[in-house]
Amino acid sequence: MQELRPNVYSIRAIDWDRRLFDELIPLPEGTTYNAYLVEGSEKTALLDTVDPTKTGMLLGSLAASGVERIDYVVSHHAEQDHSGSIPAVLARYPHAQVVTNAKCKAMLIDLLRLDEDKFLTIADGQTLSLGDKTLQFFDIPWVHWPETMCTYLAEDRILFPCDFFGSHLATSSLYVEDEPLAYESAKRYYAEIMMPFRTIIKKNLEKLSRFAIDMIAPSHGPVHGRPEMIVTAYKDWVGDRVKNEVVLAYVSMHESTKLMVEHFSKALVERDIIVKQFNLTSADLGRLAIALVDAATVVLGSPTVLTGAHPKTAYAAFVANALRPKTRFASIIGSFGWGGKMVEQLAGLLVNLKVELLPPVIAKGLPKPEDLAALEGLADQILAKHQAAGITK
Repeated sequence: MQELRPNVYSIRAIDWDRRLFDELIPLPEGTTYNAYLVEGSEKTALLDTVDPTKTGMLLGSLAASGVERIDYVVSHHAEQDHSGSIPAVLARYPHAQVVTNAKCKAMLIDLLRLDEDKFLTIADGQTLSLGDKTLQFFDIPWVHWPETMCTYLAEDRILFPCDFFGSHLATSSLYVEDEPLAYESAKRYYAEIMMPFRTIIKKNLEKLSRFAIDMIAPSHGPVHGRPEMIVTAYKDWVGDRVKNEVVLAYVSMHESTKLMVEHFSKALVERDIIVKQFNLTSADLGRLAIALVDAATVVLGSPTVLTGAHPKTAYAAFVANALRPKTRFASIIGSFGWGGKMVEQLAGLLVNLKVELLPPVIAKGLPKPEDLAALEGLADQILAKHQAAGITK
């Protein structure tokens, strides 16, 4: 355990080697599972637990630090990487109560088969006294499940927001020390997990803005000793501002689409538009998600496979549709051999995006001069759309 403030401790289980989360999300920097112990003059509370694979590490840290009594286990979020060790903690500290809201209680009973009589159910804004320390609980739904809540430790002005403001970053540093790395890791985390809920996250940011916060202690990644950095970043990410950037994600089977992508990229650069290009056969899904946070325009490139899009391009469209970035415009470029409905298929996968769909450019076989001219025209149209929307940087 490491001390954050007098009688407030971080208990971290560092997972250096994990490279995939939920069998979906890449973890190039590993992750941490953070629990926190708050010892008041009368009661002791454990805030969250750790992933079940690290239960022994959590219990070992508590034992090594001589923690003989835990009165409350606060569960901010029912997902098992935070709640999964609760049964083991309750077995070790059998008189402890699980403190959470009604929605989380129901989920924990379903996911962990906890007994209903083990719970102390609290409401939004309610406080819990530990003696000389006071925990106050606030619902912050959809960051990133509907039941998520956070804890504010009033006397020490520490916010414990669970996944909110977190990052998948395995580090031995308790606090953020490398701010560029922490920023990039937090942006990846936001892009992959939080972005679909950005409108609700705006409201949660407003809800928390009335509190004086000296420290943010999330349940993944290092502690923010300078919380204004991550709060400012989140305000930017969830805001409506987009950048003069095009995300160009593509697959090419027999060079036709690749030739179009290369020509189109050059045309965009010549118009002072930043291009972020991703070859979907090898691209990191997380890097693509990060690029989607800010880009004004998304363009998908695909050959026609049988009568539809290449599966990897279709998957990228599905992911973008699920993440719901604040992108303003979209289009499709690619090629076909004899026919198909590739454009209709990809457009149909983007229905969640609030975008203006610009006319596609599709070549039959290798792109001809008129196809390349059409790509130039699409670049002109994107430039005009960006300028009309005031997107210049």
